[in-house]
Amino acid sequence: MTLPEVEAASASKQRFSTGVDELDRVLGSDDGQFGMVAGAVMLIGGEPGIGKSTLLTQVALELAAERGGGESKTSKKPIMYVCGEESPSQINVRINRILSKRTNTKNSKKEGFSAEKLVFVTATQVETIVAAVEKLNPQLVIVDSIQTVTSGSLTGAAGSVGQVRECAHQLTSVAKKMSVPMFIVGHVTKDGEFAGPKVLEHIVDSVLELSGERTGEVRMLRAIKNRFGATDEVGVFQSTDAGFMSVANPSALFLENHIKPVPGSATVAVVEGTRPLLIEVQALATKSFLAMPRRVGRGVVLSRIQVLSAVLQKHCKLPLESHDIFVSVVGGFTVKEPALDLGIAMALASSVHNKPLPEKTVFIGEVGLLGEIRRVSFLERRIKEAKRLGYTNIISKESHASVLEVLKQLGVG
Repeated sequence: MTLPEVEAASASKQRFSTGVDELDRVLGSDDGQFGMVAGAVMLIGGEPGIGKSTLLTQVALELAAERGGGESKTSKKPIMYVCGEESPSQINVRINRILSKRTNTKNSKKEGFSAEKLVFVTATQVETIVAAVEKLNPQLVIVDSIQTVTSGSLTGAAGSVGQVRECAHQLTSVAKKMSVPMFIVGHVTKDGEFAGPKVLEHIVDSVLELSGERTGEVRMLRAIKNRFGATDEVGVFQSTDAGFMSVANPSALFLENHIKPVPGSATVAVVEGTRPLLIEVQALATKSFLAMPRRVGRGVVLSRIQVLSAVLQKHCKLPLESHDIFVSVVGGFTVKEPALDLGIAMALASSVHNKPLPEKTVFIGEVGLLGEIRRVSFLERRIKEAKRLGYTNIISKESHASVLEVLKQLGVG
């Protein structure tokens, strides 16, 4: 029996930066090198208009930028952009808009944009795209989107289950063969799930989700799956006329309108991946005229609001059974970790009594069903971030045992 050919592990550079810091953070790192792995296939999705194509266009511009001091072998290769949903002229409009607005940004430090390095492919047949990849041997391939690509070996329409599966398989195969990193844009359903067969997510190496309020300026990038890195990191972007700007200090962005204490507002410290963030939680409790008072949440799970309302009602004697309750995480941020509990509870109590919480106070802790404050992970890291931003009063398991104890001390109980 003939053994298959075995290839030795390469000692060459394992990762390549996309030129976008927050995207590199989400893709992962090895030995201090951040970014994409050669031959990796990355599926990126999000709601229509959220900015998927804009982000990938910026990646193409960064890699096609002319840098001084000589070019590496990789940087001499072109970037291949498969235009399935837009024509090259439409993409050029977006490129010119981004470049024209970069005058006062850090990206203007690049020496310029080399148009020759960006190659547009207008074919939507996967066999033609594969042949183009083999011929050009680019440093990066962007396919926008997988739902517009078809295979000549199948008869189904573009976007059908069979077409998506076959096209994804062929694109992944050529990316592995040529060791070319590839971004694939995928559509999502009305429920936010990736359109097409679930096997699509199994075929690719990484699944990235771009989210946020389309009318807002904050965008979050998370990795749902990542074979070459962690899935708990989050990239934060600010949407501007110059495209997406990486936000190095998200806490300052989320708290920029948090000027003075007002009733119903609390500052909490959460951790996304390895990054501690300070965000503002707002709560509104109003007298209800309904038989069953409403519980509404934005950026927070509804069941958490219901549980905390019951805890405050039983152990702190707050009359929430007759109040409509609305809770919102400011900035379009979605938080799932339990460290948000104490902040929500304090914001609700502050709103009910119409008393603001003390200035420069941050809340960190999970609230149990018995009203006790429970310790959360990375507490020291959260406290350090809070103190760095000038917060001097830290309320956590280390300082208080129960929610009622905190309410009495702060005068909102």
